[in-house]
Amino acid sequence: MKATILLALLSLALQAQVKVERVFGPEIKTGPYKHPASICALDNGDLLITYYGGEGEYATSTAVFLSRLKAGATQWTAPRIIAQDPLRSAGNGVAWQSPDGRVWLFYVIRFGDTWSNSRIAVKVSSDRGETWSDSSLLRLEEGWMVRGKPITLSSGEWLLPIYHETGADRERVAPDSASLFLLYNPKTKAWTPTGRIRSANGNIQPSPVELSPGHLLAYCRRGGGYEPSEKGWIVSATSSDGGRTWSEGRNTELPNPNSAVELIKLAGGKLLLVYNPSMSDRVPLTVAISEDNGKTWPRKLDIAKGPGGLAYPSAVQTRDGVVHIVYTSDDRKVIRHATLRESDVPQVR
Repeated sequence: MKATILLALLSLALQAQVKVERVFGPEIKTGPYKHPASICALDNGDLLITYYGGEGEYATSTAVFLSRLKAGATQWTAPRIIAQDPLRSAGNGVAWQSPDGRVWLFYVIRFGDTWSNSRIAVKVSSDRGETWSDSSLLRLEEGWMVRGKPITLSSGEWLLPIYHETGADRERVAPDSASLFLLYNPKTKAWTPTGRIRSANGNIQPSPVELSPGHLLAYCRRGGGYEPSEKGWIVSATSSDGGRTWSEGRNTELPNPNSAVELIKLAGGKLLLVYNPSMSDRVPLTVAISEDNGKTWPRKLDIAKGPGGLAYPSAVQTRDGVVHIVYTSDDRKVIRHATLRESDVPQVR
């Protein structure tokens, strides 16, 4: 009995270390829609949140916004527009600081009625996101999109996760939709498309990690629809040549409700996954840790529960070991920021 009580108290103490703050919601006049949020850690200690806002997911007047939490500060700055197209919708903004110190903004411009009409655009900042270059289309292929941050490989190359979304059905991800990547060579400054991750029901929005030099693992959002009857799992694929080619996508044992997942490698080598452990609902939002390169996930913690959808997590670990996670809630009207440490995620009994 005493051991059980001690374990319960220890569990509560661990969970108490997880903090969740409401960053902003409808009171911020960037439009009621705020989705999907992405977080970036800068070399000076600042944190950046990017998201796209407007009247709705398919509104034509959406723009990409940025908010900053300066190192040592407790208040995020008011969001400001950093990317907007005068004729088309802009979305899925992702900020990332490359090893050379520049901050990149990857986002999409929608040229038609659905996301399958999108193209990837880019802007670059040389002053940590204070000012930005003009916009340029990174690739001209229709239907190519971005959702996650790049990673720097042991080779020195950068790997930008992208995906090709097909079809005109707004309520289904088509089975020929596939994840892929753009591999950047800092010497030639060329972005080269890699092979695709194919799977039976389609997959999008890959989240990659490098397990060891040249050996990569990616978790992807499943294809299909959103109905309660849908069955689906996170799709997994591997690469043994630095991300140039990928295995067939296979279902993991982790449920997925056709929603984005985030996979990162922690400083100590363990993997951290943020996902919705459901086949049809984007609740709860769960953090899991693997100590064997994704074979098993014995440590799990729900960091958010409740209705309204808790989705599109983006995570980064800062130099102090803290993991920062941003996500949207309240039917995509509120952005929240959670902080935790690896030790806060308990073993599942």
